[in-house]
Amino acid sequence: MRHRRKKRTGTESESTGRVGQERPGTSGPAPLQPSFLEAHEKMGPTPAPPRTQQARGPQGKFEVETQPESPTAPPAAPSEATGHPPSKKPRAPKGVVVLTIGLPGSGKTTWYRRRGITPLSSDLLRSVLFDDVEEQRYQGLVFGTLRQLLRARLIARMPWNYVDATNLSPGERRQWIQMAKSFGYDVQAVFFDVPLEVCLERNRRRDRVVAEDVMRRMAAKLKPPSFEEGFSKIVVVRVKKTD
Repeated sequence: MRHRRKKRTGTESESTGRVGQERPGTSGPAPLQPSFLEAHEKMGPTPAPPRTQQARGPQGKFEVETQPESPTAPPAAPSEATGHPPSKKPRAPKGVVVLTIGLPGSGKTTWYRRRGITPLSSDLLRSVLFDDVEEQRYQGLVFGTLRQLLRARLIARMPWNYVDATNLSPGERRQWIQMAKSFGYDVQAVFFDVPLEVCLERNRRRDRVVAEDVMRRMAAKLKPPSFEEGFSKIVVVRVKKTD
């Protein structure tokens, strides 16, 4: 007794794209092909367009951008996104840090006193730390603490900050400037352009006298401030001819 061969049913699999649809065999008719593909094959491969094409129509500019072949290609510069560099508006400074620059006896303390300002002073800090304003053995500790005090004021967003020290050379001023700018503060300088002989004469009349040889060595290190250091404003203080 012959068994009737069962009729072949469609393949129930999602791999075909449609459940219940029979997979196409090799002996069946050729799949349909859109007519525009035949025309495309006759014309040959289309040349790749350039990186960016621009055309100007009656209403504006039209651009064509070619994506990179590799998805891991490095990103283009921000200016290539629209063809124009990004606009960066400078932010307003959060406040000002003022550095006084000058020899002992040049008038820094008097300048502050006349304006009613209590600056961050190395002399004041020596008095607080060691009960002796003439203590000179711990310079690193004094100025390290002074920088921490300025940092605390910048974190607290105090608008005006004054540092009373000699600040003779650009190297001594660099750390103050870098700290102020890292917090978004403007930096200004007040330079006491006072002759050495005037400073020596004033120094002799002070209660705390600096040795003359030390004063002369400090005068040899003194360098006027410059805008290249990062100062946005420089005030020069000079003495009268009769002083």
